[in-house]
Amino acid sequence: MSNTDGPVAAEMRSRLEAAFKPQVIEIVDDSESHRGHGGYQEGGESHFIVTLVSSEFAGMGRVARHRAVHAAIGKDLMGRIHALALNLSDGR
Repeated sequence: MSNTDGPVAAEMRSRLEAAFKPQVIEIVDDSESHRGHGGYQEGGESHFIVTLVSSEFAGMGRVARHRAVHAAIGKDLMGRIHALALNLSDGR
Protein backbone atom coordinates (compact mmCIF):
# COMPACT_ATOMS: atom_id res chain seq x y z
CA MET A 1 0.00 0.00 0.00
CA SER A 2 1.18 3.50 -0.68
CA ASN A 3 -0.19 6.81 0.49
CA THR A 4 0.11 8.67 -2.77
CA ASP A 5 -1.19 11.71 -4.50
CA GLY A 6 -1.22 10.62 -8.11
CA PRO A 7 -3.67 12.48 -10.32
CA VAL A 8 -6.71 10.35 -9.44
CA ALA A 9 -5.96 10.45 -5.70
CA ALA A 10 -5.28 14.19 -5.81
CA GLU A 11 -8.56 14.92 -7.59
CA MET A 12 -10.43 12.63 -5.20
CA ARG A 13 -8.85 14.44 -2.21
CA SER A 14 -9.81 17.84 -3.62
CA ARG A 15 -13.43 16.85 -4.20
CA LEU A 16 -13.81 15.16 -0.81
CA GLU A 17 -12.26 18.10 1.04
CA ALA A 18 -14.61 20.52 -0.73
CA ALA A 19 -17.70 18.41 -0.03
CA PHE A 20 -17.05 17.30 3.55
CA LYS A 21 -14.47 19.63 5.16
CA PRO A 22 -13.05 16.56 6.92
CA GLN A 23 -11.18 16.49 10.20
CA VAL A 24 -9.31 13.45 8.87
CA ILE A 25 -8.75 12.37 5.28
CA GLU A 26 -6.48 9.55 4.20
CA ILE A 27 -6.36 8.17 0.69
CA VAL A 28 -4.26 5.06 0.19
CA ASP A 29 -3.54 3.60 -3.25
CA ASP A 30 -3.89 -0.14 -2.61
CA SER A 31 -3.58 -1.10 -6.28
CA GLU A 32 -0.35 -3.03 -5.94
CA SER A 33 -2.06 -5.45 -3.55
CA HIS A 34 -4.35 -6.38 -6.44
CA ARG A 35 -1.72 -7.05 -9.11
CA GLY A 36 -2.94 -9.89 -11.30
CA HIS A 37 -6.56 -9.45 -10.25
CA GLY A 38 -9.42 -7.95 -12.20
CA GLY A 39 -9.34 -4.20 -12.57
CA TYR A 40 -5.62 -3.84 -11.81
CA GLN A 41 -3.96 -1.17 -13.92
CA GLU A 42 -0.23 -0.87 -14.41
CA GLY A 43 0.87 2.29 -12.65
CA GLY A 44 -1.75 2.00 -9.91
CA GLU A 45 -4.64 4.27 -9.03
CA SER A 46 -7.23 1.56 -9.60
CA HIS A 47 -7.88 0.42 -5.99
CA PHE A 48 -8.17 2.84 -3.07
CA ILE A 49 -8.84 2.81 0.64
CA VAL A 50 -10.34 6.10 1.88
CA THR A 51 -10.68 7.06 5.53
CA LEU A 52 -12.78 10.15 6.08
CA VAL A 53 -13.93 11.71 9.35
CA SER A 54 -16.40 14.56 8.95
CA SER A 55 -19.19 16.07 11.01
CA GLU A 56 -21.12 16.21 7.69
CA PHE A 57 -21.84 12.49 8.22
CA ALA A 58 -23.75 13.10 11.49
CA GLY A 59 -27.19 11.54 11.32
CA MET A 60 -26.41 9.61 8.14
CA GLY A 61 -26.49 5.82 7.97
CA ARG A 62 -23.72 3.78 6.36
CA VAL A 63 -25.38 3.54 2.94
CA ALA A 64 -26.18 7.27 2.88
CA ARG A 65 -22.56 8.10 3.73
CA HIS A 66 -21.28 5.87 0.95
CA ARG A 67 -23.70 7.41 -1.55
CA ALA A 68 -22.66 10.91 -0.49
CA VAL A 69 -18.98 10.07 -1.00
CA HIS A 70 -19.63 8.52 -4.41
CA ALA A 71 -21.64 11.61 -5.44
CA ALA A 72 -18.89 13.96 -4.23
CA ILE A 73 -16.23 12.03 -6.14
CA GLY A 74 -18.41 12.16 -9.25
CA LYS A 75 -19.24 9.67 -12.00
CA ASP A 76 -16.32 10.79 -14.15
CA LEU A 77 -13.73 9.97 -11.52
CA MET A 78 -15.57 6.91 -10.19
CA GLY A 79 -15.38 5.54 -13.74
CA ARG A 80 -11.58 5.52 -13.46
CA ILE A 81 -11.54 3.63 -10.14
CA HIS A 82 -12.03 -0.13 -10.02
CA ALA A 83 -12.44 -0.52 -6.24
CA LEU A 84 -13.04 1.91 -3.42
CA ALA A 85 -13.03 0.80 0.24
CA LEU A 86 -14.55 3.44 2.52
CA ASN A 87 -14.03 3.95 6.25
CA LEU A 88 -16.40 6.80 7.13
CA SER A 89 -17.16 8.39 10.49
CA ASP A 90 -18.72 11.53 11.90
CA GLY A 91 -16.02 11.63 14.58
CA ARG A 92 -18.23 10.81 17.54
